[in-house]
Amino acid sequence: MLRIEISNDFTLLLEHLVLDYNGTLAIDGKLIDGVKEMIETLSANLKVHVITANTFGSAHQNLADTNTSLVIINSGNEAQQKADFVNSLNPQAVVAIGNGANDALMLKLSALGIAVMQAEGVATQALMNADIACNSIIDALGLLLNPLRIAATLRV
Repeated sequence: MLRIEISNDFTLLLEHLVLDYNGTLAIDGKLIDGVKEMIETLSANLKVHVITANTFGSAHQNLADTNTSLVIINSGNEAQQKADFVNSLNPQAVVAIGNGANDALMLKLSALGIAVMQAEGVATQALMNADIACNSIIDALGLLLNPLRIAATLRV
């Protein structure tokens, strides 16, 4: 579990990390350098799930030696499938990271939603539904490895 105290009366108790794959962890189906190592470190405190329609067919191979649960969803209605998955985990215990329009609903439902803008860009719906926006997945995962950054960003 990852405990992040935002203020005296607001604490996040996170158990699950839900990650979009392409555009978030990977660009054009290729895992971004440094992601595997960061996921492995985070998996000591969070159950890591990668949810994808697997557009490039490379998710299984690229994540084979990581401590993740890979969830392949059907093409079509991906946004609802991702939201349903987050709902199945208890959204108040989920941090979700994504970049696409099909990630917007899961970012909104999660206790903490993080949008990333990388080579694929970020859909405005995802950006508007996120609690935090980052330049890269490395920065986003870095927030979870250094939770005081999250507290500083979200504190009012």
